[in-house]
Amino acid sequence: MNRRHRSTGSTTTWDTVPADPGPCRWHLPEADVADEDDLVALGADLEPSTLITAYCHGLFPMPVSKREIGWFSPNPRGIIPVDGLRVSRSLRQSMKRYTVTVDQSFREVMTACGNPDRPHGWINGQFIDAYTHLHELGWAHSVECRGDDGELVGGLYGVRINRFFAGESMFSTQRDASKVALVHLVDLLLASGTELLDVQWHTEHLDSLGAIAIPRHDYLQRLAHAVGTLR
Repeated sequence: MNRRHRSTGSTTTWDTVPADPGPCRWHLPEADVADEDDLVALGADLEPSTLITAYCHGLFPMPVSKREIGWFSPNPRGIIPVDGLRVSRSLRQSMKRYTVTVDQSFREVMTACGNPDRPHGWINGQFIDAYTHLHELGWAHSVECRGDDGELVGGLYGVRINRFFAGESMFSTQRDASKVALVHLVDLLLASGTELLDVQWHTEHLDSLGAIAIPRHDYLQRLAHAVGTLR
């Protein structure tokens, strides 16, 4: 598929080896012990070693209170097949209107995703600091969508481990801007040999882009293959 859209910014971070996060000091439970709300455990921290180990075990964090972190493992799990992204005709037109950059404004993208005016917002300062640190170590990445004046109008961020990418959140202040960022992300993932794009929960919005829901045990098998020796 030939996707024509303007792109700037370096993508060398996709080829470099992230810094060693060190050993995790926590014993993380298995992902298949989640309760009916997909919650596996409470506590721990957001240190790089904890985050990377958790993602390799199929877990991801969200705050459940001002002070407590919850670790989740949805069943079923939402993924977007990297060769199955659905790009509509209108989205193709939108792709011509924006410039896309990569890893140029990670903290700004995450802060916009955490805008408290957005419904169901959960990204707080603790998470922004933790994932920005993960970005500085080479594990977390952002894709930015910019208008004609260079203003940030959409984007997404997530965590990449070997051939696995965990999509965390996206935002848009102009039509289709986050979707354009997603198209560019998938192009990067295809070029780098990534085989699993996790979107956590399957939603109607993501379904329109080609997302599917798979059983947890299927997801964990795919994850183990994608992260390889880090599992």
